[in-house]
Amino acid sequence: MSLASDLLEQAELLSKKEPMRPKQASLRRAVSTAYYALFHLLLAETSLLIASGSLTKMQPLVARSLDHGTMKTAAKSFGSGWGALSDRLKPRFTNPISPDLTLVANTFVKLQQQRHEADYNVEKRFLKTDTTKLVQDTKDAFAAWNRIRKTNEERQFLICLLLGKSWDR
Repeated sequence: MSLASDLLEQAELLSKKEPMRPKQASLRRAVSTAYYALFHLLLAETSLLIASGSLTKMQPLVARSLDHGTMKTAAKSFGSGWGALSDRLKPRFTNPISPDLTLVANTFVKLQQQRHEADYNVEKRFLKTDTTKLVQDTKDAFAAWNRIRKTNEERQFLICLLLGKSWDR
């Protein structure tokens, strides 16, 4: 199993750890772990795209180049549909953004926000139902990703996750 899959499994276990009166620590860790599951899925895919074949030793360096903020900005634009893409990107896309990519992008943005809440906002209380839903959303995003893997759309998205910020200069 990959790290991303292991993290997703761990998030699910944490979300179900205490069936009757779940501890905030378990729910918070489930939310944070769900985010990192999707983050590591995208990180691994970007590394494979950029540094494959004889360049596999470059994968850790590519992975370290990903920035959470840049990824969130790129995901927001993809999650909002073709019209939200920057003027620099629009001419490079010939097809509308698929519902699967929209789902992945929107889930990434939502999970990142919830991870910040889980990790830093001690006043927020997490509910088991909401946490379970976030973990299921992450599972759905994994499934959607598998449907678009190895497509031009997937490659374009991954490149935007890595380099999107530098195009604003």
